[in-house]
Amino acid sequence: MSVPTALTIAGSDSGGGAGIQADLKTFSALGVYGASVLTALTAQNTRAVTAIHEVPADFVAAQMDAVFADIRIDAVKIGMLADADIIEAVAERLRHWRPRWIVLDPVMVAKSGDRLLREEAVAALRRHLLPLADLITPNLPEAAVLAGAEPVRERRHMGRLAARLQGLGARNVLLKGGHLGAAESPDLLLVGGELHWLEAERVATANTHGTGCTLAAAIAAWLARGRPLPEAVALAKRYLTGALRHADALGIGHGHGPVHHFWHLWPHLEGWQP
Repeated sequence: MSVPTALTIAGSDSGGGAGIQADLKTFSALGVYGASVLTALTAQNTRAVTAIHEVPADFVAAQMDAVFADIRIDAVKIGMLADADIIEAVAERLRHWRPRWIVLDPVMVAKSGDRLLREEAVAALRRHLLPLADLITPNLPEAAVLAGAEPVRERRHMGRLAARLQGLGARNVLLKGGHLGAAESPDLLLVGGELHWLEAERVATANTHGTGCTLAAAIAAWLARGRPLPEAVALAKRYLTGALRHADALGIGHGHGPVHHFWHLWPHLEGWQP
């Protein structure tokens, strides 16, 4: 029997904290073999994105075909898609290969505030990928852009926004509440017509680079391992909370450092030496 597998379709982060790099680290940390399709190269560190080089859409499609033609893929995680041509190419090949699970993290803005998704690509994302995804994982600003609504600033309005996204074609929605700014960081999972709240205390750290990528990749990993969707989301949130709690132990960069993807696998950070 082969190990569970997952494919990430996303941009590269040269600083290693987000994008393809974060996804592959997450897959590995959770016991899943990771394959990758690059949609863009970014010149990026913990402080800023200084340049973006997009991969041609036909080459993105070629990467997908190469992976699916040879490797059984149990789950797909989609991250940064820079333009409408890439979005349409990804959607077309997903319709062709029909993977069991698709998790879409609609990456629009980097932690530094840099815009990663062009305005004209939002409509293409909404039209071509939203209906294909088994789960979308927007934060509150991203959800507002996708839904064409005002940003939500109170927990009591999150259910209505999630339902609006579902009305646009999303099958299931994980609405991340980190932007509420409260002492807690609640996420709302809408599965069919059923609401599930996932509670967690806000972790006091500035090292939050790659949190969205990591959460979506962790969900894909647990789905690849055969867990049902609500359980996969709960396990992924628990994993991310641990990665945030141990993020300061890394000491990477001078801006928003990365979360610690291997917090439960690197005992030397607690004083152990091989």
